[in-house]
Amino acid sequence: MDKLKKALSGREDQEDEERGFVSQALDASSLSWSTRVKGFCICFGIGVLMSVLGSLVLALGPLGGNLKLFALLYTIGNMMAIGSTLFLMGPMKQLSNMFAKTRVIATVVMLSALVLTLCSAFWWRKNVLALMFVIIQFCAMTWYSISYIPYARDAVIKCFDGIIS
Repeated sequence: MDKLKKALSGREDQEDEERGFVSQALDASSLSWSTRVKGFCICFGIGVLMSVLGSLVLALGPLGGNLKLFALLYTIGNMMAIGSTLFLMGPMKQLSNMFAKTRVIATVVMLSALVLTLCSAFWWRKNVLALMFVIIQFCAMTWYSISYIPYARDAVIKCFDGIIS
């Protein structure tokens, strides 16, 4: 369990002497591991619930009237799901993982789609554009998420390659 904690917090190879005073002070005042897991579960659960509620709003109501509420709930749900991992890794480790070489494109597309979904729904008032950005958001979030599973991207690419050819 200690190895998992060290790996998620980015301290696998560092000793206490090598770490700076600030990081030691932050570790001393940080949440316990069980509190981090509870925070992750609650935040992720609320995020999934918001996304599902948004999908239900879209499915059960008229398309034009509920699209803004759907876009809002779905986007907030995705942001909460991404934010839930902050409890496990901490903000700096999460940001460094998000913008790692293998994930930077998926991260930029996903964050852009989150912002553009809200802009198109509320500022530009273009429902079709908002729906398009939600689809892009879903695809980017899926691609980003599978990047954490070893060889999952390769498997998905081979699967789609087999379907197309």
